[in-house]
Amino acid sequence: MEYDKGQLWFEDELARGCAGIDDVDREFLARYKRVIGAEHMDDERLLVARDFLRDGRLTDAGVILFAADPMRFLPSAWVRVLRVDGTELRTGRNLNITKDVEFSGPLVSVVEKAGALIEALLRDFQVLDDNVRFKTVPEYPRFAWFEGLVNAVAHRDYSLQGDYTRVMIFDNRLEITSPGTLPNRVTLENMRTTRFARNPKICHVLTSFEMVRELNEGVHRMYEEMDELGLPAPEFSEPNGMVVKLVLRNDIARRVPYVAAADEVPNMARNKTDDHGLVVNGQELTPVERTALDIAARDGKVSTRILAQEAGIGLRTASKTLAALAERGLLTWHGTSRRDPQQHYTSK
Repeated sequence: MEYDKGQLWFEDELARGCAGIDDVDREFLARYKRVIGAEHMDDERLLVARDFLRDGRLTDAGVILFAADPMRFLPSAWVRVLRVDGTELRTGRNLNITKDVEFSGPLVSVVEKAGALIEALLRDFQVLDDNVRFKTVPEYPRFAWFEGLVNAVAHRDYSLQGDYTRVMIFDNRLEITSPGTLPNRVTLENMRTTRFARNPKICHVLTSFEMVRELNEGVHRMYEEMDELGLPAPEFSEPNGMVVKLVLRNDIARRVPYVAAADEVPNMARNKTDDHGLVVNGQELTPVERTALDIAARDGKVSTRILAQEAGIGLRTASKTLAALAERGLLTWHGTSRRDPQQHYTSK
């Protein structure tokens, strides 16, 4: 309670295990000195001046920010990034984790490395703009998920051991979970306008690397960035009163997945042709064909019956339309035979 009220600061306490100057990552410390313009200062003198080293021992903030191996002294001071295949995590034989990487070390380096992996794991999508043109957009605004990551490590309760900061990327959402509840006067209702740093020294160093916004615009801007991309607002919660959880949803049902190498031509042309058709891969689409592709993108698949219902056409016409799109390489057919009642098509 004293930590949350700001009467005591866990980051100011001397780290367990007698962490000292020999445990510091000198390469990262040299980088920090360059950032703050203190290259001329002796390493130990700088750490003492910034109150990260006291009586020859590193504080908890000193360990978190500068130790080569913080987990020796704070076993929960790490970040885990997971990619899950699907919308729910399964276990046992059905385990569907496709990527699982742990990051430890000086906190700034952890944020940078975890951020690089997250960016690599996220996808690009194609959406139709107001002019009926396809444009490529990121799965989530970079500012939103990166701000969420930084906030999670900057404001987490490091006094709580046994848990760690976790990023989980599902097909339809990204979740960031951080140990501890919201600090002091910050609540779920006022967090867009209220600021309280549980770890002010840690935040100050992250600010030196331009990772933390001191004027509290970060959370508010997350909402704005998600809204500009047409995505649902960020969802903050405190499950079980033990952690702070951020959920970003990608609204995948309204987007067309876009995957291409840097030197490939995008699958969707970016120009409208006329009032009746849209060009895809140099091929004009009819309104019915466009409806078929929209259904496949929205639902993950499209069948003859569903297309017929939504486009208001006969089953025979719907079947011919889907077969033609498959022949043109825009859809993929799935089934055991042409009489298979479960046959359907998916987007390429």
